[in-house]
Amino acid sequence: MLSKLKNLISDTNPLRLFYHQIKAAIAVFVYGFPAKNMNVIGVTGTNGKTTTVNLITMILEEAGYKVGMASTINFQVGDDKWTNISKQTTMSPFTLQKLLRRMVKEKCTHCVLEVSSHAITQSRVLGINFDTAVITNVTEDHIEYHGSFQLYLEAKGGLFKRLNKSRRKPNIPKISVLNIDDPHYSFFDQFIVDRKYTYGLKKGTCYATDIKLHSSGSTFNLHIPNHQIEINLNLSGEFNVYNSIAAATTALANNINLTFIKRALEKAEGIPGRLESLDFGQPYGIVVDYAHASDSLEKLLKLYKKLTPGKLFVVFGATGGGRDKAKRPKMGAIADKFADMIILTNDDPYDEDEWQIIEDVSEGIKRKEGDWLWKIPHRYEAIRLALTMAKKGDTVVIAGKGCEEIQIIGGQKIPWDDRKVVRELLSREVIVEIEPGKKESKENICLEG
Repeated sequence: MLSKLKNLISDTNPLRLFYHQIKAAIAVFVYGFPAKNMNVIGVTGTNGKTTTVNLITMILEEAGYKVGMASTINFQVGDDKWTNISKQTTMSPFTLQKLLRRMVKEKCTHCVLEVSSHAITQSRVLGINFDTAVITNVTEDHIEYHGSFQLYLEAKGGLFKRLNKSRRKPNIPKISVLNIDDPHYSFFDQFIVDRKYTYGLKKGTCYATDIKLHSSGSTFNLHIPNHQIEINLNLSGEFNVYNSIAAATTALANNINLTFIKRALEKAEGIPGRLESLDFGQPYGIVVDYAHASDSLEKLLKLYKKLTPGKLFVVFGATGGGRDKAKRPKMGAIADKFADMIILTNDDPYDEDEWQIIEDVSEGIKRKEGDWLWKIPHRYEAIRLALTMAKKGDTVVIAGKGCEEIQIIGGQKIPWDDRKVVRELLSREVIVEIEPGKKESKENICLEG
């Protein structure tokens, strides 16, 4: 009965949003407003949230604080860390409040939360007294859910709008950390807080100069007021420089010493499923990334187009369940522009027709199937084809799912992990070219030596 009622009422219907609000209010009362006992940092934006949340957490830990954290991919309470398998950036109110109370009971002084636009609209973060709000960037995403880009932008702004209105904690100011390079900077700058900090590549409270990007990371000079220091980052891409500066600015705003910031950033070895390189002894590169929207896919493919001496392969699909169908052909056009070989496959089709999603993506691709374009719904076979065709000097980018451990097809949750699939395929079979045009497979190659 309840499921039928949900189908009749749209996700953004005022009645449904009121239901979410009541549920969140009950949850925060049941668990006793735990956020009031910690310094709470919220990170929102379209891209880079998960990486930024993890980097902020690392810096706080380096400075000696006990930290609780919740992101799209992982959770943490002090030394206890585990994977987020919910497929939600921000959990349901009861689950989230229960986690926050555990953080307090285990004496965490700081909490770092990744906050989605859905969570703000659906009041999942109601009753959480945020102290610092961070925006990474805003590009088109979740437009079908919110109704327009302006409504999506306003949903993100909700985190900042509530900041100044919430109760102050002893000796903890209300702080906003803004990306001054983002086209929508002025929208977030309008909200009143106790302190504002900005970051960017050329200007801001904190900014970067002398950026040098390479395949295994980057180096740059981090400038803060009256000082600068060189950072040797183990994360690739200009967008990870942005994420690092956002994390550094947030730490600086919370009175963390620059020595701890540098030490933590340089220790960061990478975030699972974000530009994660897989090396099982194969002669070509393999990268798994969460990029599942046009902007993030473009940044990903641009980066590896520059770093790849051979051909660039991309295996990807688009999320179903009615999620932003308009972005599908845009993603196809981006792949068509940057990738030498495109293999379209399933992402999470949910209850949608998998072939229709693939056809929607292919509308943006000029080449025809068979002309370095293949359509293979079964993700396992799609990855297998890419690994079979790749040669020395090539890069295979597997995008859309990152380190997720399930795939949703026909409403059913199926165990899945792109990284485990790659390992399984490469440990079972290695394809070698014995002479031009002829290939031979060698079975049961053990990659563990």
